[in-house]
Amino acid sequence: MESATDFSQADKVLKSYGYDKTKLIPILQEVQNEYRYLPEDIISHVASSLKIPPAKVYGVATFFAHFALKPKGKHIIKVCDGTACHVKKSTAIIDAIKRKLNLKGEEANSKDMLFTLEAVACVGACGIAPVVLVGEDVYGQVSPDKMIEVIDDIIKKENEGDQPFEGVK
Repeated sequence: MESATDFSQADKVLKSYGYDKTKLIPILQEVQNEYRYLPEDIISHVASSLKIPPAKVYGVATFFAHFALKPKGKHIIKVCDGTACHVKKSTAIIDAIKRKLNLKGEEANSKDMLFTLEAVACVGACGIAPVVLVGEDVYGQVSPDKMIEVIDDIIKKENEGDQPFEGVK
């Protein structure tokens, strides 16, 4: 039985690191960038390619919070819900984003896999609370309406199609 997973991107990453098992973390980081998460069969493929036990790769992938074992959307929205942000109504921002993306209950990914919503403990920018990160972009003193505008801008840019997404400023 043949696997449905395309290993070509993982193979490119592994080759670029010379199949060096001491480079496991950067290999996993780049592989995750390609697939947007670390599927189980990719973890097994990386392990066999590096000639290390799959449990070791899985252990590294689960130890570091940066790695994801479940699919994530193209754009990760992290809403800080630490004390300063919570006091400044970060939950209203989370609720607005959930409504905009039609997320029910504990769902984190939009149906089109364009967005993933995560509430995080603290991003260390309490002075500009409430804070939201969209990818690498930081938004301070945001309101629910401002976050809807940001999401709408991303959707607009994604729908333009002929230009690669460069981030919302």
